[in-house]
Amino acid sequence: MLVHICCAVDSHYFLEKIQEEFPDEKLVGYFYDPNIHPYSEYRLRYLDVEYSCKKLGIPLLEGPYNLEEWLKKVKGMEHLPEKGDRCTVCYDDRLDVSVQKAQELGHDKFTTSLLISPKKSQEKLEIIGEKLTKQTGVEFIFRDYRSGNGGVIQGEKVKENSLYRQNYCGCLFGLSAQREIQKKIMDEMFNPISNQILPESIEERLELYQKRNDYEDLQKKYKIIKQRFLNYRLLSGKVKIAKKIVPSYIMCYSTINRNNTNGRIEYSKDGINYLNRDEVKIIDLTTFNLFANSSYKNVKELMYNSLDFYKELEIRNMILKNPYDLSALIIIDEIIDEKYEIEINSITYEDTKEELI
Repeated sequence: MLVHICCAVDSHYFLEKIQEEFPDEKLVGYFYDPNIHPYSEYRLRYLDVEYSCKKLGIPLLEGPYNLEEWLKKVKGMEHLPEKGDRCTVCYDDRLDVSVQKAQELGHDKFTTSLLISPKKSQEKLEIIGEKLTKQTGVEFIFRDYRSGNGGVIQGEKVKENSLYRQNYCGCLFGLSAQREIQKKIMDEMFNPISNQILPESIEERLELYQKRNDYEDLQKKYKIIKQRFLNYRLLSGKVKIAKKIVPSYIMCYSTINRNNTNGRIEYSKDGINYLNRDEVKIIDLTTFNLFANSSYKNVKELMYNSLDFYKELEIRNMILKNPYDLSALIIIDEIIDEKYEIEINSITYEDTKEELI
């Protein structure tokens, strides 16, 4: 039996139940989810499914990540709600490709872990599955493992196995609608030009869950806990000196009232230059290199190859000597005695993130 898998949160308990109900079936997992966006989230969910299937002793195959084709299929449906026609197209695509894979492998049965997801329509999935059975002869196995206390058991399995509990369906349109309702920044879509890994980013979660896998392989005890913290994202920034834009690096947790300010340097001490308004501090690259024990040749190099985020935060605290400081700290190649115009569009917000201990 080929089992289409959407994510480990849904598939782990579902696969356990299928194994229990069909003990003589050779199960093969098939991860086909081109709707998942961004690609880093897709990789994270695949990593988690791989981990889950390994625990259950089920071989796993990965389908193509044909995002562009999927986007064409749902064109014009971007603003429809979950469980609407866009999701139906998504079910059609994933089940159709899955049954083709089942035929290719010589399986006579197929099913999908989408059936256990509380956000998916079992009725629509059953209709699509039965239609594909008539077309191909491959039997669609419909099982409702979420009724009764199935949802509770599923949650317990997720916790027991330290699975990644994602907080959105997977597609860009579901994510944007959900964050709009929550009035929350869509920080999953941020990717700095430096590729710096940001707090509570998908890339940081990827690192955490890879570490979980490593601990499992080493049979090392661990626990994944949650922590509350103040998160930060820089949306855009720009520095002009004497009306000319200059390369600048805006350090993490830099904020300005009303997003812009201007002024001149009125005081300098220990390489730190203080603007005469809005608590802005400016340092040159030489000073930054001294604090960071780095050897950047120019600010552009720093912009495209920045420090680790937590190392940068440590350097910021060394310079400002205040871990609660949210004033702007900016690095430029050299200090010039002219008027500075500074724009920083950034946001700080309460957030939670997972830590492995």
